Amino acid sequence: MSRVIFHVDMDAFFASVEQRDHPEYRGLPVVVGGAPGQRGVVCAASYEARKFGVRSAMPVRTAERLCPQAVFVRPRMEAYRDESERIMAILERYTPLLERVSVDEAYLDMSAPCAGVAEPDAALLRLVPMAEEIRREIRESRKLTASVGVAANKFLAKLGSDLKKPDGLTLIPEAGKAAFLRPLSLRRIHGVGPVTAGSLESQGLHTIGDLQDTKLPLEPLVGAFASRLRELALGIDQRPIDLSRERKSISSEHTFSNDTADRPELRLALRSLALDVEQELRKHNAGALTLQVKVRYRDFTTLTRQVRVSEPVVEASELYRLACHLLSVHKLVTSPLRLLGLGVSTLVAPDRPQLLLPF
Repeated sequence: MSRVIFHVDMDAFFASVEQRDHPEYRGLPVVVGGAPGQRGVVCAASYEARKFGVRSAMPVRTAERLCPQAVFVRPRMEAYRDESERIMAILERYTPLLERVSVDEAYLDMSAPCAGVAEPDAALLRLVPMAEEIRREIRESRKLTASVGVAANKFLAKLGSDLKKPDGLTLIPEAGKAAFLRPLSLRRIHGVGPVTAGSLESQGLHTIGDLQDTKLPLEPLVGAFASRLRELALGIDQRPIDLSRERKSISSEHTFSNDTADRPELRLALRSLALDVEQELRKHNAGALTLQVKVRYRDFTTLTRQVRVSEPVVEASELYRLACHLLSVHKLVTSPLRLLGLGVSTLVAPDRPQLLLPF
């Protein structure tokens, strides 16, 4: 049976929800994040704001400098989560084989309607009208737009959903997929971030075609990612749809109004973060086996350190102690901090007695 994967990606999701719910924002550059003049980062930017160079994760002060006329809106995470549930319910009517990647994107395995179709591209073409129907239903029922990629695997489907944003649909056929990829930047490959891209570009590799052609050994540049990188450059991706709905990680961060190395202020912030994480763990009836701290300095250098424990942690007091341990052992507060974060992962049932690292 031919494999057909859709990747559905909402367009500028947080900002689009704000523009829909506040008609006075429509057509204006909208930035969702911290308040102007204060510390914080951009959570989302409307397409009108992106024209000025505003991007998610950049400091709000930078966004304000790039686009002073923007409408700055505080995030309404509960509203975005509620909207996400409504959109995912629409997608689940098309197939139960749905992988939620985040609140605003999902993979759908649409292979079943093409049972008996042996030719991959014939199967993909058959399902394009269904992809159009998904976009139409989201647009009409939720008054939001989505972009959809249609392909025979997850990598190509996600790439396709990003190529014609906003409100676009892209089919990437199996026939000629390597040629289709050749002119694209290697930064289009999922997993190739700035550091990896810099290593590859230092060797004259700038496009996916360069990766396809190179005889250079990639292991010294990207380590264990080398073999997978070569496969992705050829459009090969065998990953199945992940139907797990389990929460994989929980985190909380605090951006300080002014850079600080003041120990009482840092401890107070860390206790608050630990309480936030404990609340989420209890909501999901989970404990954590891995804890991570994150620090960002005034020059935006960001470091993370983590520790694994043998029994699940839930209590804020224990989360706090482990975080203090990491900050101390790794000497992370050597200069004032701009941001402090606490996160947990490897979530399991919280029903065993806790055995923590000694201090």
